[in-house]
Amino acid sequence: MSVAADFEALYGTAPDGVWAAPGRVNLIGEYTDFNEGFVLPLALPHTTVAAVSRREDGVLRLHSADIDGGIVQLDVDALEPLSGGGWAAYPAAVVWALREAGHRVTGADLHFRSTVPTGAGLSSSAALEVVTALALNDLFGLGLTGPELARTAQRAENDFVGVPCGVMDQMASACAADGHALHLDTRDLSYRQVPFDLAREGLRLLVVDTRVKHELGDGAYAERRAGCEAGARALGVSHLRDVDAATLPDSLARLDEVLGDERIRRYVRHVVSDNARVERVIALLDAGEIRAVGPVLTEGHASLRDDLRVSCPELDLVVEAANAAGALGARMTGGGFGGSAVVLVETDRAEAVTAAVEKAFAEAGHAAPGVFPAVPSRGARRL
Repeated sequence: MSVAADFEALYGTAPDGVWAAPGRVNLIGEYTDFNEGFVLPLALPHTTVAAVSRREDGVLRLHSADIDGGIVQLDVDALEPLSGGGWAAYPAAVVWALREAGHRVTGADLHFRSTVPTGAGLSSSAALEVVTALALNDLFGLGLTGPELARTAQRAENDFVGVPCGVMDQMASACAADGHALHLDTRDLSYRQVPFDLAREGLRLLVVDTRVKHELGDGAYAERRAGCEAGARALGVSHLRDVDAATLPDSLARLDEVLGDERIRRYVRHVVSDNARVERVIALLDAGEIRAVGPVLTEGHASLRDDLRVSCPELDLVVEAANAAGALGARMTGGGFGGSAVVLVETDRAEAVTAAVEKAFAEAGHAAPGVFPAVPSRGARRL
């Protein structure tokens, strides 16, 4: 059955419309978004689809085809941050954020179905938030732009759900374009669609889902964000975006004098260098030197592994096995401690690289990873 037919079976009437928002994978620029830096994500063809109808009685009803538990019914006037709610907290948070911003949202019925892998670091939560925001924007005539919807979804996740994420995931889901990567300045949300036609170049970008999520990741994102903020304060800047990569050694020496904290020193070094890596990759893409991006990806992985320390054995194994089998480059993507890696590879080497990664996982006693090509796809839209 279609998501619209499912909606009608659930709620007894056809939906007012159907919307979709994609997951994303980040090519380069990790942990830079909350430091007001640069990122380069692309939207995936995997989407969360929502059939939605407007209500006027203050009732919010939520249902997911992918999660057991029936319909979750809430009162929009009684929505409270950090009040639990599992998966339903994410769309409820968007309703809360819109109302907190002064928008008249009087209730809705929503039914979701998703093909975005959960727990893989591919922004299933952002897809859920953005599709909710877009549907309500259309149904209530709010007139919000893609970046405004992304900011609303970010605020929902930060202030209602309690996850201190940056805005990259929501912007990629809301604003990405087919065949392009999104060069985003997270300070002012200005962005440029960068052509990223891998097939034309005889290349593939593989996503390797390790299918693991280590408990060490719980709270680690917030700890690193706090460390970056402490580093920025010690250096006298509002965000690490303002630390010049060319003078990074001087900045690190100053940090040593002011804080003497090796952990924060590593965090600062990663963020400043990864911000510079985004700019390097953009320059390479603009010059048509897409294959030269590969070593920058591997360099970024080393920084995430050694300085930020958010990798894990499974992610490291993907990078090592893929590169040994002839990939152009690879790195973990997303928050780390599990989730996924990206691998840039010649099309005619994709099967061999995939087989090498699968063999390495089997020999290490890990469950088989999921591997699929990342095809740069369109952002959120009404279907």
